[in-house]
Amino acid sequence: MNIEQLKELARRIADENAADFQNVNQTIYDFAELGNQEYKSTAFLAEKLKELGFSVQLPYAGIDTAIRAEYGRGKPKIAFMAEYDALPGYGPDKNQNGHACGHNFIAANCYGACAVLAKMKEHFDGTIVFIGAPAEETTGGKVDLVKAGAFDDIDAVIQIHIKGGEITELGNTTLAIDSVEFSFEGVAAHAAAFPERGVNALDAAYLTFNGINALRQHVTPDARIHGIITEGGVAANITPNHAVAQFYVRAADREYLNTLTQKVINCAKGAELMTGAKLTVRYFENSFDNFLQNPVLKDLMEQNLYLAGESRENVDTRPLPPNGSSDIGNVSHVVPTVYVSMAAHNPDNSDCHEEAFLPYCTGSYGFAALDKAVKAQAFTALDLFADPQIIEKL
Repeated sequence: MNIEQLKELARRIADENAADFQNVNQTIYDFAELGNQEYKSTAFLAEKLKELGFSVQLPYAGIDTAIRAEYGRGKPKIAFMAEYDALPGYGPDKNQNGHACGHNFIAANCYGACAVLAKMKEHFDGTIVFIGAPAEETTGGKVDLVKAGAFDDIDAVIQIHIKGGEITELGNTTLAIDSVEFSFEGVAAHAAAFPERGVNALDAAYLTFNGINALRQHVTPDARIHGIITEGGVAANITPNHAVAQFYVRAADREYLNTLTQKVINCAKGAELMTGAKLTVRYFENSFDNFLQNPVLKDLMEQNLYLAGESRENVDTRPLPPNGSSDIGNVSHVVPTVYVSMAAHNPDNSDCHEEAFLPYCTGSYGFAALDKAVKAQAFTALDLFADPQIIEKL
């Protein structure tokens, strides 16, 4: 079969199995498990992949809710990057979890693309790989997978996220991020009777904020520094002997972020010197790198989005300013990666993380986007499987 015939076969298989892909989408949506707690979601996905004939590792790379599944053998190895963690804080009492970022959609479209390709595997050589990483919203499971070497044998990675609005975006960038925590240990004292005996840890936290605020006028426009005080004393008449502040430090380039984060740490060191409160520094979450869109994969994906049914006027390929951070950035630094933000075409224009966006991550809108995402990913993988010389250009 030539590539056009392969893609037409993939389209037919996707149409015939659409109900299965929608069921996966809805099931993960209903589980709505938080990061590193996605036990039902991963068990369900593992079983579905086994039914397709994939060899499945769960847990994977020492991570309880990470998955690796493979079908076929040899090169190239094309990986579909799944996520499945939900977010907290939804419902009438703001105590329910929900897939307002659509990670159920990502899990389903990765499963769907793998299913389509597995059902036509006799027509091409290579290995189909499903990699699932937990906790994208928090600790960033992909960072741990990168460190464990999970992508060392992978030739290309594909991921499609859902987003609100009418425009599907291919010019995605993200900010690199460091998550830095400062703990200050002072000396408690009676704040009225013996203030001279105290060392105020909360003052050190305040001074850290003041130093960072002074730093802001000397950073590049893309940089972002934002933080909170998580602990700051127990009673107003006791000198606080323990204070903790957490900061997210972001920038569009990892190398510059390394320099900026050190400057932020230096602000805390200055506060330690000024107050006498002992400073401890730690990174409380994984550091994410900025995302690097592979230009060859981007061009392939653009054409396959059109082939999958997304209209040209609704696809934006221009480089976009970064507006957040994701652990897929770390993946893109070690293996060629393409990342798409697929429009849900929802009428209210709500977007990811908003409660109003929840219904569009499933149901008719979510399923329509899912169909295009499955096909576009399968078509792009077929381009790579059918012409391994493309891999050499990545």
